[in-house]
Amino acid sequence: MESRGFEPNNVAYSTVIDCPCKNGLLKEALDLFSEVKVKGIRPKIITYTCLIHGMCNSGQQEEATRLLNEMVDNNISLDIVAYTLLIDALCKEGTISKAVETVDMMRKQGIEPNVVTYNTLVDAHCKEGMVFEAEDIVDAMIKRGIEPNVVTYNTFVDAHCKEGMVFEAEDIVDAMIKRGIEPDVVTYCALVNGHCFQNEMDKARRVFNLMIEKGCAPNIVTYNTMINGYCKDKRLDEAMELFHEISRKGPIPDFVTYSTLMQSMFQLGKVSTACELFRKMLASGQVPDIVTCLILLDGLCKTGHIEEALKLYQAMQNSGFELDIVPYTILIDGFCKAGHIEVAKELFHQLSNNGLKPDVVTYYLMINRLCKEGLPAEAYRLFGSMGDNDCLPNSCCYNVTIRGFLRNSYSSKATQLLMEMVGKGFSADIITATLFMDLIIHSNKSILL
Repeated sequence: MESRGFEPNNVAYSTVIDCPCKNGLLKEALDLFSEVKVKGIRPKIITYTCLIHGMCNSGQQEEATRLLNEMVDNNISLDIVAYTLLIDALCKEGTISKAVETVDMMRKQGIEPNVVTYNTLVDAHCKEGMVFEAEDIVDAMIKRGIEPNVVTYNTFVDAHCKEGMVFEAEDIVDAMIKRGIEPDVVTYCALVNGHCFQNEMDKARRVFNLMIEKGCAPNIVTYNTMINGYCKDKRLDEAMELFHEISRKGPIPDFVTYSTLMQSMFQLGKVSTACELFRKMLASGQVPDIVTCLILLDGLCKTGHIEEALKLYQAMQNSGFELDIVPYTILIDGFCKAGHIEVAKELFHQLSNNGLKPDVVTYYLMINRLCKEGLPAEAYRLFGSMGDNDCLPNSCCYNVTIRGFLRNSYSSKATQLLMEMVGKGFSADIITATLFMDLIIHSNKSILL
């Protein structure tokens, strides 16, 4: 523009600054902002708001506050948008006290918080479990003549439900209806979730039916909440009824729906049904995510279908999933329980080739199996190598190794390791202690002398 003889004005700079802010290029935006000031152009509120928004999105709340103060110093009238952006960022950062201070700063500037500002504060307090403080904020906004909207009430209802106060949440719903605000799908879903969390599935179903009667169609989140509740209560048939209802009426089942049902099926020993559901998922065009695949992998391993599990793992590798230690640990556990210790060892040694390190669970599984296979010396070598992978033994690893020594008549080694364990601040569990007591009784002397 300048090369063609055009001098950029405030509006032009504001537009140009907004673009890098929205794309996370804050440094470039700040460089342009400096250029504005060097040219003697007085930035307008919209320019500051763009920058504050960009700073808040990039986690630079302190810089955003500094910019607000600069606006005050330059006698630039701040608006509700700039303040609310900063308050929202401070709340998301977890610095609620600073957010409240900013509200006080607003009022000193003669700007009254609106319902969006209050909703931001209510949400932040609720997420921190400060439900009663959130209640005070709602009372304060009503006293100032600002009516709570459906977002305010939904936040409040959800927080009460998550704190186990479902009865109180229902009172809040009654209050919102009296104020002329109709519950929406979010309201009903929060109540359903609250009852499910309390294992009150019949009450959850009544709320679910009520929302349909009121013409509020349940979304997939509501269906998934109900299905998960039924599955946790081992009422798989009722969960499947809802699944079939989704298939007939919509919405479309997602990977959460399938994962929840499959996990329940495996837990109830319905392996073929779980596999059939997985095939149905693929046939519907729903692409399984890593969580779904891990549920299937774990289910197959725990039910002894180890060959199918290995095929699934290979398919996961071929599908381009970024696999961490978790699928390896599931497979190692499966092969250990199936008695295929050599395959488990091979998988364990493959970890380093794939840029992975075993965690404490992986070590525990291998040590436990080696001990059960009568290989305590090999188990102890593996135990000793944990530090090489920056993995410190925990109480479980100590106890399982000690038990392996005791069961294979390595009492002196077991005693030595027991002393080491106690020195690290761990203690013998009931099984290890019982084995030591049995050894003392049968040897007719203390092994600790």
